[in-house]
Amino acid sequence: MAKGKGAESASSTGLLQPSLLQPAELRHAKKESKEKLSVCSKLCYAVGGAPYQITGCALGFFLQIYLLDVAQMDPFYASIILFVGRAWDAITDPMVGFFITKTPWSRLGRLMPWIIFSTPFAVISYFLVWFVPDISSGQVMWYLLFYCMFQTLVTCFHVPYSALTMFISREQSERDSATAYRMTVEVLGTVLGTAIQGQIVGQVDTPCIQDSRLFGVTNSSVAMEEVNVTRDAGSITDTRNAYMMAAGVIGGIYILCAIVLFLGVREKRDASELQSDEPISFFRGLKLVMKHGAYIKLIAGFLFTSLAFMLLEGNFALFCTYTLRFRNEFQNILLAIMLSATLSIPLWQWFLMRFGKKTAVYVGISSAIPFLIMVVVLESNLIVTYVVAIAAGISVAAAFLLPWSMLPDVIDDFNLQHPDSRGHEAIFFSFYVFFTKFASGVSLGISTLSLDFAGYKTRGCSQPEEVKFTLKMLVSAAPVGLILLGLLLFKLYPIDEDKRRENKKALQNLREEENSSDSDSTELASIV
Repeated sequence: MAKGKGAESASSTGLLQPSLLQPAELRHAKKESKEKLSVCSKLCYAVGGAPYQITGCALGFFLQIYLLDVAQMDPFYASIILFVGRAWDAITDPMVGFFITKTPWSRLGRLMPWIIFSTPFAVISYFLVWFVPDISSGQVMWYLLFYCMFQTLVTCFHVPYSALTMFISREQSERDSATAYRMTVEVLGTVLGTAIQGQIVGQVDTPCIQDSRLFGVTNSSVAMEEVNVTRDAGSITDTRNAYMMAAGVIGGIYILCAIVLFLGVREKRDASELQSDEPISFFRGLKLVMKHGAYIKLIAGFLFTSLAFMLLEGNFALFCTYTLRFRNEFQNILLAIMLSATLSIPLWQWFLMRFGKKTAVYVGISSAIPFLIMVVVLESNLIVTYVVAIAAGISVAAAFLLPWSMLPDVIDDFNLQHPDSRGHEAIFFSFYVFFTKFASGVSLGISTLSLDFAGYKTRGCSQPEEVKFTLKMLVSAAPVGLILLGLLLFKLYPIDEDKRRENKKALQNLREEENSSDSDSTELASIV
């Protein structure tokens, strides 16, 4: 025992004066230095977040317009595919979370095997989503099958990756720093997804129908036969090939990022666990999580703010094409939004460290409101649209960063209130994603149906005024209302900066007590 104390004192020479510190403080200083993550580890961890964002951004911005104008599907069937795919995606999150809690630890960890083994199958199914099958009656089932398959497989990647945040370090500051790296790379991933998909597809002009008789015909398939297409038959084939080429490039990046994550990050079994007896069941854990007030208030607030940006994402390509009449510029406008968001992540990380996370929520997310109003009130102008896009990107960055930065605080609060209940990190992350995805599926399905009711015409070079008005509501009025509702709910969120510091100190004390108890038990056993 004396030898252990001497070694501990010697290890602190040149760093701290042992005579000024208590033994517990020395142990904490030594442990804290071991918990520091290298920049390389943070970067490798962050790279793992790119595949979900790259594929999600490409699907979010382009799948709706792809189904309508390239696969040439009726808006009603397109709405079914979008809704069922998102709803299934939502359901798979808690399912995967459940199976993760039942997964035993292996040499690779508990979470990493899910990430590695799902990757190749996810890439194959993603490519097939962007393939137009040469079948006349089975297109709906084709897209439903491979869209739902991809959503399942990408969930098997993203849910364990999200939960990995709690298994890379015990230190809250290190997790926050790693989260900031992750959010920067994820928003960069949205830039890549937008740039790759938009620029490759943008090189080809999608043929459209100009004949005014189109708008007097209610059946779009009949209309397709009655009018002349402005491009030759090969043009639509070129467009389809461009979508598949973009899918191939994105699939390659997906695989590369998974390899970097696997090679550069070590999953630490005890990073977030407090010692306890046998872990309790998934359903009992789910009941405890859903009764945790801070968690419910956090996901309720972010549910509505996330819906606002998802509505904007899902309909912005159509809005730029038909309402603003920037058919050949919309991919560049989307790219401006994502570049602005990427460059703004360090700003919001500094802001939340300086002024607190709740303040960052109010300032960051509400800053989008005037620009969402401006883009529909002002006359269509390309320069104004780019200015609005850049400003909106700053708010998008806050919406990306803050939920994932605040969820670990909620988990810490839960661990303090339930020290004997552990291993529920996957439940926290998966059900947050479940609620937002399910609601986004409903909203995207309803928005596509709204376009159908307004009279959307597949492959039309222009659309009726009712469609243009509906698009304005979907990218402005509805998101503004959802943002305001979400910010009102955030008033109820109880974890401010004082509470966060209090929880951090309490967790450190609890872990030190457990470590001290373990040390004493080991010492006693060696004596016996």
